Amino acid sequence: MTQRFAISARETAGLNTAGLREHFLIENIFTPGAIELTYTHYDRMIVGGAMPTEAGLPLPNPGNLKANYFLERRELGALNVGGAGQIVVDGTTYDLGNQDCLYVGKGSQQVEFKSVNAAEPAKFYLLSAPAHKEYPTTRRTQTEATPVQMGAQETANERTIYKYIYNEGIASCQLVMGLTQLKTGSVWNTMPSHVHDRRMEAYLYFNMNDGQRVLHLLGEPQETRPLWVSNEQAILSPPWSIHTGCGSAAYAFIWGMAGENLEYTDMDAVALADLR
Repeated sequence: MTQRFAISARETAGLNTAGLREHFLIENIFTPGAIELTYTHYDRMIVGGAMPTEAGLPLPNPGNLKANYFLERRELGALNVGGAGQIVVDGTTYDLGNQDCLYVGKGSQQVEFKSVNAAEPAKFYLLSAPAHKEYPTTRRTQTEATPVQMGAQETANERTIYKYIYNEGIASCQLVMGLTQLKTGSVWNTMPSHVHDRRMEAYLYFNMNDGQRVLHLLGEPQETRPLWVSNEQAILSPPWSIHTGCGSAAYAFIWGMAGENLEYTDMDAVALADLR
């Protein structure tokens, strides 16, 4: 498990492209037959991916957690963006198709990720946050995620939002997680932009065709910085930063948060005219 340390807006303003990518971009999320994990010091979120092939992948217990098992003091969200898969939690098997989600509560001791077909492996995007209260392990399929239509064709941000882990959905201690799919011909996400000083956010960009990219914008509203993001790469967004992007074609992204509250609508809007 690698680590990313939190840095301030002042430090970020002086970074070059390589520095921005080092601090805010996670390039390797899915490795066949492996689990990749990154420990961030933004609300101590862990961001990662599990891509099982022929054999199942048990959730490890990295030594720097200083825990008896990974979820002793944590909760976990797993959202599948690959082929059909299964997650086994303390002996109970949960089937997850493409874009289905599983919340695994604090205290779960044995977690294993499996693919139904190794030739079409599951890809479980993982977010884990510290937890002080136990909530039950719960599956939510994409069809159960109450899709909401937002944006408009005229502003190139027509999209469908699927909410999985949040106040009115799967109960959690502090984890919030969902998915946004842009419609064909739309390229802007989270525009107009916003910040939420009460929690960090992480993005996984996916469903991008070969050669396509997303230009992700971060930084303070009056001091923005760009990052070019490839398919199945993740972005760390500090609480002080905007988070918006524009793709060269339609794409999807998973958003996840940890911090002060579980309110999906908790945001401080930034007018388009105020961005610099």
